[in-house]
Amino acid sequence: MNSPLHPKALRYLAAVAQLGSVQAAAREVSISASAIDRQILMLEEDMGVPLFERLPRGMRLTAAGELLLALSQRWKTDLNRTLSDVKQLQGVSQGQLRLAAMDSHVNGFLPGFIHRVAQEHPGIVLEVDVVSTDEAVRCLTEGAVDLAIAFNLKPQRELHLVWTADLPLGCVAATGHALAASRQVTFKEVAAWPLAVQSHALAIRRYLERRHSWLLQEARPPLVTNSLQLVKSLVKSGSHVALTSELDAGPEILEGSVRFIPLSDKNAQPQTIGVAISASRSIPRIGRIVADLLAGHVEAYLASVRRAGR
Repeated sequence: MNSPLHPKALRYLAAVAQLGSVQAAAREVSISASAIDRQILMLEEDMGVPLFERLPRGMRLTAAGELLLALSQRWKTDLNRTLSDVKQLQGVSQGQLRLAAMDSHVNGFLPGFIHRVAQEHPGIVLEVDVVSTDEAVRCLTEGAVDLAIAFNLKPQRELHLVWTADLPLGCVAATGHALAASRQVTFKEVAAWPLAVQSHALAIRRYLERRHSWLLQEARPPLVTNSLQLVKSLVKSGSHVALTSELDAGPEILEGSVRFIPLSDKNAQPQTIGVAISASRSIPRIGRIVADLLAGHVEAYLASVRRAGR
């Protein structure tokens, strides 16, 4: 954003941090390299500390520089909110909103939601950051995003949960797999087959280790990955099964290539999916409208997946 309300020194610092050099930043923001260098030197003089390490192959932020970069990002986010509020006072549904979402949403409900926002609120620009649940919470509390949809969000002082729903844990298997004909399965039955398991980067793995560590030891998973798309590709091929939710496997359930089989074990706790906004930072009115729209969209998507699964 090239706005007089966003200090140019912070804009230049962010550009150099992102691109790694003054020359690259100068090309990006269409201003001379000497002007950018002068602004950064003035910032360093005012702060009394270096903001960049000058390396043979570019520039890297120091710890102080990281703090200034975070300030620039907060300033940009707050400015976007203020401009959106001004548009709302004029009766115009315009503005920029940043959404944090999970990787598994990218080929699921997210494209349909983006199309819906474009149709119903054409003046809104959506920025979508694909992150983990932990990163989504951090981005919300730091003001880097306006709303988030993530797994296993816990009620806390910094977050306001707009909507949440349970996601029962189950086994996903290719439609031709032997387990696919079952109405329910047990953890023991799942462990008898090659199991594709998500890595620690994903919440489901941490849950399995916390509550069902014996399963991972007994099944000896031949695949561990942080890519849900890879997990689902192997499941579709029939070579592996996986433990996950209907939402994660939504596209494949809808196309009929996999089946979701509920777990009969009483200790198989459901995950949750939730839409959240910051409880401590103001959000434009249009942001709350979009948060409610997202909640309704995901709820409808889940219902369609469950109908297809039955």
